[in-house]
Amino acid sequence: MSTAARAQIAGARAVVVKIGSSAITSLTGGLDHARLRRLAAAIEARMQAGSDVVIVSSGAVSAGIAPLGLTKRPTDLATKQAAAAVGQLELINAWADAFRDYDRVVAQVLLTAGDFARRDSHRNAQRTLDRVRSLHGVAVVNENDTVATAEIKFGDNDRLAALVAHLVGADALYLLSDVDGLYDADPRKSAANFVPEVHGPEDLDGVVAGSGGALGTGGMASKLSAARLAADGGIPVLLAAAEDAAAALGGDEVGTAFAPRPTRMSARRFWVRHAADAAGSLRLDAGAVRAVRERRSSLLAAGLTAVHGHFSAGDVVELVGPDADVIGRGMVSYDSDEITVMLGHTSDELPKDLRRPVVHADDLVRA
Repeated sequence: MSTAARAQIAGARAVVVKIGSSAITSLTGGLDHARLRRLAAAIEARMQAGSDVVIVSSGAVSAGIAPLGLTKRPTDLATKQAAAAVGQLELINAWADAFRDYDRVVAQVLLTAGDFARRDSHRNAQRTLDRVRSLHGVAVVNENDTVATAEIKFGDNDRLAALVAHLVGADALYLLSDVDGLYDADPRKSAANFVPEVHGPEDLDGVVAGSGGALGTGGMASKLSAARLAADGGIPVLLAAAEDAAAALGGDEVGTAFAPRPTRMSARRFWVRHAADAAGSLRLDAGAVRAVRERRSSLLAAGLTAVHGHFSAGDVVELVGPDADVIGRGMVSYDSDEITVMLGHTSDELPKDLRRPVVHADDLVRA
């Protein structure tokens, strides 16, 4: 069926294409250059049709397995980082070779979750990717596995792709891997029904998503999570097989389409909700909870009962109710020490320089 979501994806001007490890590598042979060239050809065709494309490519760790004489994907951090250090060079050179046929310059952009958590790094990454696109280069983004630790990793490149899609203001996100779409169960293990489109949570009732395979860290669970994250930010998503890349990028009705939320979330609010680390928390009384949830009001000092953690103005904090349930997140206007002094006071009771909302409604997202 042809729907609005598929039409949005097919006509998208700015596109992020995520390529899974299993689509371009094998355990025994490293990178599959023939597959990678076919993917480059499909992406080039989309660019020739008028779209800007940013690639998020997995495969660095997998590409380093064979050159290092390993027989399987490493599990310890040091060996993963060593494989990534070798494989990243192999991977970016392979992409550069594939696009050389089209006189395209390839740029390597390595990111960590910390780069998204910090607002300044987040903006710098955005400017870099925008400038590469404006100069008609092809940005190939990957997680910087050589320095990322368990505490600062995205977990998988599916989530990275969803964050990059919002970072660059993409109109659509393609998640291409070794699966041809979403099923309600693993079709390799049992009978399963194909899910052609997802318009909301109700379409996912009964869907069981599994974890990754031998070469990757994602799996259907991470793809589903990333698709919902992007769709929540207002970006439609197509989940399809990498071998169907030409058809998918050409607008054919393949894979599973995820419809976006009706209104796109601003980059600032998306960052607050999904990318930033919480530096602390604020405890709200019942009246403040109602104001935030029901009236979508700014958060004032009068409705606060406690401050937890040490943070600065501009940091993101969690907002919790009287029973410690998280009701949202927001970017604070004051340091934690200032807010401690302001607790429970109305604006009239505070000095003029402390009468702004603690969290403005524009910087607040509800859970």
